[in-house]
Amino acid sequence: MAAENSSFLTEFILAGLTDQPGVQIPLFFLFLGFYVVTVMGNLGLITLIGLNSHLHTPMYFFLYNLSFIDFCYSSVITPKMLMSFVSKKNSISYAGCMTQLFFFLFFVVSESFILSAMAYDRYVAICNPLLYTVTMSPQVCLLLLLGVYGMGFAGAMAHTACMMGVTFCANNLVNHYMCDILPLLKRACTSTYVNELVVFVVVGIDIGVPTVTIFISYALILSSIFHIRSTEGRSKAFSTCSSHIIAVSLFFGSGAFVYLRPSSILPMNQGKVSSLFYTTVVPMLNPLIYSLRNKDVKVALKKILNKNAFS
Repeated sequence: MAAENSSFLTEFILAGLTDQPGVQIPLFFLFLGFYVVTVMGNLGLITLIGLNSHLHTPMYFFLYNLSFIDFCYSSVITPKMLMSFVSKKNSISYAGCMTQLFFFLFFVVSESFILSAMAYDRYVAICNPLLYTVTMSPQVCLLLLLGVYGMGFAGAMAHTACMMGVTFCANNLVNHYMCDILPLLKRACTSTYVNELVVFVVVGIDIGVPTVTIFISYALILSSIFHIRSTEGRSKAFSTCSSHIIAVSLFFGSGAFVYLRPSSILPMNQGKVSSLFYTTVVPMLNPLIYSLRNKDVKVALKKILNKNAFS
C-alpha cells in the first residue's frame, strides 16, 4: 500500500549544494573541472592498463575495475549536481531518482569491496610473494570481482526496495544534490524506523566487512615489513601501502560519518559536504594516489607517449 501511495509523487526537486546565488557559477566551474579530471584520469588509466600487457597482473586488474567504478558512480552523480548550479528548478522524476539511488549505491558499495580486495592482493604480494601467482590466479581474481559486484548489487537492491516502499509527503524538496538515502527519508510522511535500521545493518556490513578485511591485511603486512632487513625493501613496501591507506581513510571515513550516525543528529548541510568526499573528491584522486606514483604506470605511460611521438 505504501508503494502505491508514494507513486502519486511524480518528481523530486533537488536543492543542490548551496542556495547562495553568488557562488553558483564559480562552484559550477570548480566541480566541472573536478569531473573532467575524474573522467580523463580514470578513462586514461583504464586505457593504459588495457593496452599495456606488462600491467595485466592482479594488482592492475583491480585498479582497472576501481577506475571503472569511480568513473561510473561519479557520472551517476556529478552531471545532475552541475545542473543544480545553473538551473532554477533542478527536478528529477520519481523513477529517475530511484534509478540514480540504485546505481549510486551499487557503485559505492562495489568500491568499498574492491578496496578490500586490493588490500588482500597487497597482503599476498608482500607476505607470501612465492605463492602470489598461485594464490592470486585469474580464477581467484575473477571470483573476488564477482563477489565485489555481487555485494554491490545486493546492497543497492536492499536500500532501493525499502525506499520504494516509503510514502512521501507533498513537499518534494530534497535538501541534497543527489537522491541519497537519508535526505529522501526526511521527506517521508510515515515512520522510517525500518529504513534507518536497514541503513545501519546493510551499511554496517558494507563498511564493516571491508574495513575489518583491510585492517587485518595491513596488520599482517606491517608485521611482515618489520621483519624485512633491507631498508630499501621496507621503503618500497611502505610506499606501496601508504597511498592505499590514505584513499581508504578518505572513502570509509566520510561514508561512515554520513551513514552510521542517526539522521536526527546529523545536519543535512554537513552531510552534503561529507558526501562530496566520496562522490567527487575520491574518484578524482584515485588515479593519482594509486597509479601515477607507481613506477610501472609511469614507465607504461612514457612508452605510449614515446610511441605516439615517434609515429
